[in-house]
Amino acid sequence: MILFAKAPVPGRVKTRLAAAIGAEPAAELYGAFVADTLAKLAGFKDLADNELHTDIPTDAWIDSGVTRDLQGAGGLELKLLHALARAIGAGRPQAMVLGSDSPTLPPGHIQRLLDSAADVALGPSDDGGYYAIACRRVHSAMFAGVEWSTPHVLEQTERAARAAGLSVDRGDLWYDVDGPEDLARLVQEPVLPPCTRQAVLRIGRAS
Repeated sequence: MILFAKAPVPGRVKTRLAAAIGAEPAAELYGAFVADTLAKLAGFKDLADNELHTDIPTDAWIDSGVTRDLQGAGGLELKLLHALARAIGAGRPQAMVLGSDSPTLPPGHIQRLLDSAADVALGPSDDGGYYAIACRRVHSAMFAGVEWSTPHVLEQTERAARAAGLSVDRGDLWYDVDGPEDLARLVQEPVLPPCTRQAVLRIGRAS
């Protein structure tokens, strides 16, 4: 299970949120998202190895205890292919890449993808993308034609994967926290994971 994350550098992460709450609070909130997601993945340690792949070298989350690596070169398509193919090529029967924008993602949604027998299982987010992709097989053309950062990412990935001869499954819907409207939804959650809760409280005190 590979968590993709960006180094939490103010001005480089959560730019839509930063426009509303400031670059420093947005970066702090993002750092909390990643920390909480790493803690969540630790609950699967008996089922899978956990890794953190960052876009650039960073000391953030250094105390997480997971294997760390840098994402592959190129766009998201190449980064995903590199991570998934390397894990499967190392003999693992399944590999999953998760995004770091869904701090309240229920563990059951992750388990649902792990349980899928499909070559490709996608966890849909309500913005048209996906919070995770789990693969038992990969193909170099499985992301062909996907227009990243659009509302069509999920359906285009499903179409490309099927065209590449892979079976596809879709998991349970959840949401990413990208903009102010998503943050408003987040703070209404009855229970927040601990790091995210503290970050939200600090933002509230500062506003």
